[in-house]
Amino acid sequence: MLNSKTLCAFFVAWLLAGSAGAAELTPVAGASPEPPSPWHVVGLPIAGKPLTRFRVEDSAGRRALRVEAESSYANLVHPLSPPATDLKHLTWQWRVELLNEAANLREKQGDDTTLKVCVAFDLPEDDVPLFERPALALARSRSSEPVPGATICYVWDDKLPIGTTLDNAFTRRVRYFVVESGEAGAREWHDEKRDVAADFVRLFGEESATVPAIVDVLIGADADNTKGHSIGYVTGIMLTR
Repeated sequence: MLNSKTLCAFFVAWLLAGSAGAAELTPVAGASPEPPSPWHVVGLPIAGKPLTRFRVEDSAGRRALRVEAESSYANLVHPLSPPATDLKHLTWQWRVELLNEAANLREKQGDDTTLKVCVAFDLPEDDVPLFERPALALARSRSSEPVPGATICYVWDDKLPIGTTLDNAFTRRVRYFVVESGEAGAREWHDEKRDVAADFVRLFGEESATVPAIVDVLIGADADNTKGHSIGYVTGIMLTR
């Protein structure tokens, strides 16, 4: 029979094993209407650019982050310290209340997302294509936040079919994966799970044979290019093995 000390040791080991399997992502939807630290809003380095609004509230039976873009741009960013090297599954729940019908991710003038959940990777500069390095260096020089070498954004788009992948119209350092699309299923909660390691290989595999560490998780929406309006909700976001 196990004595109390042995049982205690097993219990501690179980706790440590559980904590090692998930990144320390602070829940985005707490009791306060403001997203808790270390979640923080990051906009573009352009004076006067309106910021997308982030607020925690109850929505269709769940406590969630409301994300409203109105001719605006911003991301809500959660840095990972230390970066996550052994986690590959991203799960979350979301719903869209209002789609930005003017969005068109294939064009710069339409490059707005109704709702997105993104993962940023610490891709070494040596793996970034040579012709893209000057633009990346310029972006880093203008930002007070670290600018990752590779980012995958899972989006709820207005028109593009589910499963569509494409580069951001402004930079190939960001690549889109359409997870939900259109009005079908809007105003209902959807549970999502992505193997971000497999998605990195699919979208950035020609640049890196290994999957880099994850340095940030982001939630966002933007409507600055279309001057449109969108509303969505996100909750339950986690990184696990």
